[in-house]
Amino acid sequence: MQQHIYYIKFALRFADMQIPELVTVFNAQVQSRGWSSMRAYHDQALIDEFLRRGIDTAAVSDGKTISFAHSVRYDLPDNKLIAIG
Repeated sequence: MQQHIYYIKFALRFADMQIPELVTVFNAQVQSRGWSSMRAYHDQALIDEFLRRGIDTAAVSDGKTISFAHSVRYDLPDNKLIAIG
């Protein structure tokens, strides 16, 4: 299945970021109530980039939905996101 052009643009941008930058991008979305198809592409590309790097996202995603209820931090030894707050 071909990805949408906006998803691809976000994915390319996230691929160039360091993990702390990705965490900052994630945390900027916490508690945001606005929703649009553009945000959906952004959020999916962000989670996909964490997964591409082998980072465990179970604290924020079940593979179908993404939760931005809490900020996260990156745990380097366990290579996973941890919800904080």
